[in-house]
Amino acid sequence: MYTVKDRFLRYVKIDTQADPYSETVPSTAKQIDLSKVLSEELTEMGIAHELTKEGYVYATIPSNSSKPNVPKIFFCSHVDTAHDCSGTNVKPIVHSNYQGGDITLPDDNEQVITEAKFPELKDKYGHDIITASGLTLLGADDKSGVASIMDAAYQLVNNPDIKHGDVKLFFTVDEEIGRGVLHADLDKIGADFGYTLDSGNIGSFEYENFSANAYEINISGASAHPGYAKGKMESALKIASEIIAKIPKDTLSPESTTGKEGFVHPYKLDAKMEEATILFIIRDFDTAQLAKHEALLEKITEEVLKDFPNSKATFTSKEQYRNMKDVVDKHMYVVDYAVDAMKNLDLPYKIGSIRGGTDGSILSHKGLPCPNLFSGQHGIHSKLEWTTVQEMQAAVDTVVEICKIAEAKA
Repeated sequence: MYTVKDRFLRYVKIDTQADPYSETVPSTAKQIDLSKVLSEELTEMGIAHELTKEGYVYATIPSNSSKPNVPKIFFCSHVDTAHDCSGTNVKPIVHSNYQGGDITLPDDNEQVITEAKFPELKDKYGHDIITASGLTLLGADDKSGVASIMDAAYQLVNNPDIKHGDVKLFFTVDEEIGRGVLHADLDKIGADFGYTLDSGNIGSFEYENFSANAYEINISGASAHPGYAKGKMESALKIASEIIAKIPKDTLSPESTTGKEGFVHPYKLDAKMEEATILFIIRDFDTAQLAKHEALLEKITEEVLKDFPNSKATFTSKEQYRNMKDVVDKHMYVVDYAVDAMKNLDLPYKIGSIRGGTDGSILSHKGLPCPNLFSGQHGIHSKLEWTTVQEMQAAVDTVVEICKIAEAKA
């Protein structure tokens, strides 16, 4: 008996939207509302755990194996939802036994899920599809992962014949704003390796992601009264605009790149006549390319400033996360467990790469190899977000199967 559907429908109704402009931990107190629910459900299952002031949940299902060297595996998902689209008053709708065609969301008829937008719908005939109502995101990113892990825990606790080592559960906050494991305690996780459940279509599996830097250009212009500004005024706002205009448009931009191509993305401009700040995110699968992308921005800025001799610019770069492949490549057994699990379950599996980051990328570089498993996310960060009950059930099965394989091979 799966519990993942009921858990998911319960979780998505809890508003857990993160706030990138907040300095608190977590960035929004409402994230802890879901962490508290998870704590209550873990207590009901008799699973020892800790809910921290940051909103993290650490839990342990003790080994029931007689073997002494079974690896300790953790499974991780984040409770927060993205700030790109409202997560308030989510109304989940179950579209049972999908038989093809468009899905028009009832609270906004302009929000339509189609096979043209989501070709993977062609493989979902007979699935029970869950959407929001058209006014909000759904929250499958990553409450589908949270629900799948919680159901997998339920299966392990209620089926003692399934042999496994210590299984660790770890639920995080603020993943969507890049702070998911900022305060994580590796000793409390207490595992050898793990998996995030924070990916898309059934069978999706990734152990490669962008390396990422945050980058900032600060411009100081020259002020003057606009009535007497000839030969004196150098507007920082105009300088910033020229810099942005010179960034390549056909390459190195999010809208013009795909696959393993990196990009330079100005996402915020604070500007007035005397000073301006441009905020960028720099992304590439090859970490060494980040420095080259930043050098390009410095070169563009220096060229623009040739026409503004009384102005200057400073540059700041900050590491955000790194490609997990650099770590997981040295621990490929972690990949093998997941692939073998999906093979055993006759699931279609596809190893891909993430044009973004996960908590697992940071945890990997902290010493815990942590690739990313599917949890049935589609149309994330939008009103067209959806998942299916059957995909989440497959994620539950995959988690349990990984635990079984690890015990059998110990």
